[in-house]
Amino acid sequence: MAELATIARPYAEALFKASGTDRAALAEQVQALADVAADAQLLHFADDPRVESAQVVELIGSVVKTPLSDAAKNLLGAVIDNGRLPALPEIAAMFHALVNASSGVSDATIHSAFAIEPAQLDDVVSTLEKRFKRKLNAHVVIEPELIGGIRVVVGDEVLDTSVRARLEQMRVALTA
Repeated sequence: MAELATIARPYAEALFKASGTDRAALAEQVQALADVAADAQLLHFADDPRVESAQVVELIGSVVKTPLSDAAKNLLGAVIDNGRLPALPEIAAMFHALVNASSGVSDATIHSAFAIEPAQLDDVVSTLEKRFKRKLNAHVVIEPELIGGIRVVVGDEVLDTSVRARLEQMRVALTA
């Protein structure tokens, strides 16, 4: 079987070209569909030859909590009709990347040892936007093993100011 990225790319690009101005809302809808489509029981149900594609569309539509636009419904129908339901999470990821690239925004994952208050997060994000020279959509992940500080991942760039990283640097320096 071809890699999921190879299968997903044409779907994501077609959806991006066909989508209107509210691509962020469509990205949320496609992600909701992808979350449902990742379920193993649903994939097993969809693979059953006795089940029609309309039944799968109806089932997924009933499980997704957000109302779906026509573009999202059309994508879901096309994916199911072509037997590409397992590729839907990858399609969602690629579509999200296309939306971010078109708007000049990047996703940032901030790993922190402790919870960050909203006001502090705003300050951190504004500082990081200056550092990375682009607008960021920040998502915070709590990792107590960092001890203190933060570790930021933006695409393939990493900024690690955690206590754990500094201790590791000191260990390397002392043993060299």
